[in-house]
Amino acid sequence: MKKIMVLLMIALVVGSFAFAQGAKDDGRPMTLKMGHIRDTGHPTHKGAELFAKLVEERTDGRIKVQVFANSQLGGIQEMFTQIKTDDLDLVYGGINTLAFISGGEALEITAIPFLYRDYEHMRACLLSDEFAPTLKKAEEATGLKILNIAGDTAPRGLTANRKITVPNDFKGLKIRTAASDTVVRTMKKLGALPQQIAFADLWMALKTNVVDAQENGAITVNNASLFEVQSHYMRTDYIRDIETFYMSPKLYANLSESDRAILLQASEEAGALVSELTAKSLETVYQELSQRMAIVEEPELRLDLFRTELEGLFSDWDGTRWPKGMLEIFAGK
Repeated sequence: MKKIMVLLMIALVVGSFAFAQGAKDDGRPMTLKMGHIRDTGHPTHKGAELFAKLVEERTDGRIKVQVFANSQLGGIQEMFTQIKTDDLDLVYGGINTLAFISGGEALEITAIPFLYRDYEHMRACLLSDEFAPTLKKAEEATGLKILNIAGDTAPRGLTANRKITVPNDFKGLKIRTAASDTVVRTMKKLGALPQQIAFADLWMALKTNVVDAQENGAITVNNASLFEVQSHYMRTDYIRDIETFYMSPKLYANLSESDRAILLQASEEAGALVSELTAKSLETVYQELSQRMAIVEEPELRLDLFRTELEGLFSDWDGTRWPKGMLEIFAGK
């Protein structure tokens, strides 16, 4: 059954994103540069390495992929710019981040709190026939080609120096958030004071009480040693993300159909590895964090009250940022 689902997903990706024309393979070797923001121990990097390995093997060494980890080539937005200026070929990063740049505003729907039940649900929504035209418009507007949406990430939680269990606990909380309109609006609705701080400066900002809290997944919290400056981790799992293979539209247009298929299949297998490693990592990380922080979960953590508090918060974006009715379609899948 899983194999059938994978094949269906691949068919959806091809049907939704493939360009009509493809250049014939002229046999010339090429080396592609791919960047991401994760450290070399992160599941995303392992997936990127597998992608590079599979592409090289399946093209008999004709296409090589160099992987640049840990923001060596800059942050996500900087790397997006490099793709558009033909200085970078591929980026492997979250689908949420496409909403950070002009033309990608519709992708704010990927960060709606509590909308997606799990990875499979979210991926099915984003690769659905209903959402395909929205993705195509975003590609055209941003100048970024989406090769595939594949690879689970740790859902976002919350850390603070006190227990937070109900919406009222957010009142006056100075919280560092992602540069997302959705997240900022969510935090303001809950009464928090969202602030943008570079991730590289986050540990010190928490240490010196510039901010009181932050929202990231457990793997990031553990890898960045945020447990040293925060005492509680709330497993809200309120926003999900999926790692996405972005690439140069010009490069994609110049690939043969067979090479496109090779890159797509490699991305599918790489994404499956990322999902597997993420699940394993989360099991280990929660055990480790429980020795270093207080882990707050349901039923003590009243997620039902948060869902009620945030109900209808983004209804004004339905029909403006994305096609009307899309939230209802996604919720019903």
